[in-house]
Amino acid sequence: MKPLFLQYPACSTCQKAKKWLVENNIEFTNRLIVEDNPTVEELKEWIPKSGLPLKKFFNTSGVVYKELKLSEKLPNMSEEEQIALLASNGKLVKRPLIVTNNSVLVGFKPEEWEKLK
Repeated sequence: MKPLFLQYPACSTCQKAKKWLVENNIEFTNRLIVEDNPTVEELKEWIPKSGLPLKKFFNTSGVVYKELKLSEKLPNMSEEEQIALLASNGKLVKRPLIVTNNSVLVGFKPEEWEKLK
């Protein structure tokens, strides 16, 4: 199965990540995170696969995150509520995401992405 690449085309980090994938001849399935945001079911599968805490899936530098004052609200929300919130708006999700059969990478760190080769 080709890795699933979730990205937002206007995001410079996503553009760098996409370029890296192409340059490294890694075939992927492209998915626009805002038009086709992750579902609750996908997030419940991906978060444990990533090995990261749930809070790492939030785009903390995003406008929507700041407008909703989530830095204040998240600590008082249950995991279920946080996942539902992430699933409600692709702009809340940290990007890019790469989903493979056995891993999920959040954000673009070329040294971590090397394991996709």
